[in-house]
Amino acid sequence: MGRSPRLGATGRKGIDRRTLLIGGGAAAGLLLAWGAWPRSYKPNLNAGPDETIVNAFLKIDRSGQIIVIVPQTETGQGVTTLLPQILADELGADWRTVAVQSAPVSPLYANTLLAREWLASDWTRLIGGAGDWAIGQYATRGALMLTGAGTSVPMFHDAYRDAGAAARVLLCKAAAARWNIPWESCDIEGGIVTDGAARRMKIGDLAGDAVTFDLPDILPYRQGQENRLAGQDLPRLDTPSKIDGSHNFAADIRLPDMVYASIRQGPIGDATLAGHDDRAPASVTGFLKLVKQERWVAAVASNWWAANKALDLADPVFTLHGPPVGSESIDAALEAAFSSSAGRRLYSQGDLLPVFEGATILASEYQVDPGLHLAIEPLCATARVTNDGAEIWLATQAPALARNAIAAALDLAESAVALYPLHAGGSFGRKMDWEAGVQAALIARDIGRPVQLLWSRLEDIVQDRPGAPAHARMAAKLGRNGAIEGWLAKVATPCAMTQTWGRIADRKLPHEAAANAADTPSRLAVAGMAPPYAIPHWAVDHYPCNVGLPLGFTRGNAHLHGAFFTESFVDELAHLAGIEAMSFRIQMLGGNPRLAHCLSTAAAMGGWQGGVAGSGQGIAAHQMGGAYAAIMVEASMNGDQLSVGRIVAAVDAGDQVNPDIARQQIEGGLLYGLAFAMGASVPYERGLPTRAILGRMNLPRLADIGEVTVELIRSTADAAGVTDLAAPLVAPAVANALYTWTGQRLRGLPLVGNA
Repeated sequence: MGRSPRLGATGRKGIDRRTLLIGGGAAAGLLLAWGAWPRSYKPNLNAGPDETIVNAFLKIDRSGQIIVIVPQTETGQGVTTLLPQILADELGADWRTVAVQSAPVSPLYANTLLAREWLASDWTRLIGGAGDWAIGQYATRGALMLTGAGTSVPMFHDAYRDAGAAARVLLCKAAAARWNIPWESCDIEGGIVTDGAARRMKIGDLAGDAVTFDLPDILPYRQGQENRLAGQDLPRLDTPSKIDGSHNFAADIRLPDMVYASIRQGPIGDATLAGHDDRAPASVTGFLKLVKQERWVAAVASNWWAANKALDLADPVFTLHGPPVGSESIDAALEAAFSSSAGRRLYSQGDLLPVFEGATILASEYQVDPGLHLAIEPLCATARVTNDGAEIWLATQAPALARNAIAAALDLAESAVALYPLHAGGSFGRKMDWEAGVQAALIARDIGRPVQLLWSRLEDIVQDRPGAPAHARMAAKLGRNGAIEGWLAKVATPCAMTQTWGRIADRKLPHEAAANAADTPSRLAVAGMAPPYAIPHWAVDHYPCNVGLPLGFTRGNAHLHGAFFTESFVDELAHLAGIEAMSFRIQMLGGNPRLAHCLSTAAAMGGWQGGVAGSGQGIAAHQMGGAYAAIMVEASMNGDQLSVGRIVAAVDAGDQVNPDIARQQIEGGLLYGLAFAMGASVPYERGLPTRAILGRMNLPRLADIGEVTVELIRSTADAAGVTDLAAPLVAPAVANALYTWTGQRLRGLPLVGNA
């Protein structure tokens, strides 16, 4: 067996190697925490009579089943396969024996990586590593279990590898003690502990003894590539139950004496309940009660159809305090932001002013409409509230924050609320918010019975927290050789990430969170705007504002508009310079070989013709989170109907744990990005969306999409998240393709008419 670097010694007495692994999965941030603020976190897992808790990420039962504890929310991205695959590979388990269990709320599972990305500020960046440490401490002590932005594998890869390695060592020690041989001569393959000769024992027979041994100071990892699970296209663990229908989503929960609820909230903004018809709902068979709060009313019935029908008959009326949001007011607010004193330069390199002074500048303006989530599963939660506490069944990307909010709403201690995290039927970031869980808990307390609250599709769209709308003013100066000498991006947009944090962590109402973030420039709002090209002088300015529309976490977040602005404008500059679009990019990617490789690979595989007129071909490249990608598309217009006949993507995302799942996520991201380009947005008028039926969203259909090819470029770099990577690429690539098809430059999203 090979040896890893030391897991880190704190020098503090009373903390042994096993405590370190159980306490934090050997995560560096937690080791620092012990040094400065000594506290040993213990697993709060429940164990059945035949189960042994090995560490915070693993239980083993007597039959040999490997039960991997996963703190991340499964939204279809495959995380409940990827993390177990890392652990099982290092343990030497038989994949057929691996099962998954959702983790309880605990500091052990804090996502410090996403917390650092989300909460970094000028102050934390100024103090460098100490700032990262402070955010890590805040995330850990607050048990910030967050799923999003493709951080699951980068965050937890080492912890799961260490958990598997530690379990293997302990099991080998237990077997070696029975055989009276050195434990180093033992190993595990296919779930069987062997001494390399004739002796063999099952993992399940050793688990109980294994946890009585101590770990060595240096934790050994498996060596060699034979019989390894990592890097294989292993079948997803959640697929069988999703196929046979036994997989439980939020709407599948059934409790004794349970009733059902539908909810109605006011128009977008600061809306309060003004009145309703108390008598009409009684005519609906199965109707039980109306439950009212300041900002919503819910109907409870013996079935959901009756509840929703009763709610329609109740005809609730709301009072909107302040002007109603509309598409025109959104655009006006974005344009006005450019004149605001709140604008600030967030990224810069070189000295842009002398480059632009007296020069001929190419300038273009772009705009992006707010993009809806449109997950297949509307918000749903089931709640049971008794005198002793509350139980909530909820799909949430922030379980600790959801539990805390529910406890506060019920005036209970956090320990009195049991949150059962469920897998989500799609999310794209929408389930970072927890309002459905709070509403279900309040309804259950009022009615005195378990309640399942399911939002209607109409409610889901009206009360969506879309991705941020944005306007951009792009300017650049070209040199004589066609290279970009100066680049300036001015972006007016609210920060959806700041608003989301205000709602889920600070418990601000949506309109309050939007108003509080209105004057705060943030790098999160212009993520993806730093050009990946070798431009000597460039800058990115952010102009924050409040458009009156509460916004939220979404797939790709600000990269969705950032990549559209950047890659569309690069294409314009290539055309102005008279240089073929791929060569124009390649000449500026000498310092970025991984992205250059992706771009040349996508072009070669797609049969790039140079973007000549009539070809209908377009390209785009982007990088995020340590991953690199480029795509080539073939698109055309038939009247007002957009058709994308082909998408070719080349991706370098490091050494992926399960390449097939990576390809799935990239394909899903491409289609999500196409929906973002074609529709997934609605006009707003008088505080409401003008349509709320999926069939009217101009979403892509199978007939609109041709061949999709994904090439994963081999890499030895650490695995990066790919969930968000591909989505931002599609809109600029399609826009660039349509320029070669129509000769018109489309600078707004969605690309297709949105009347």
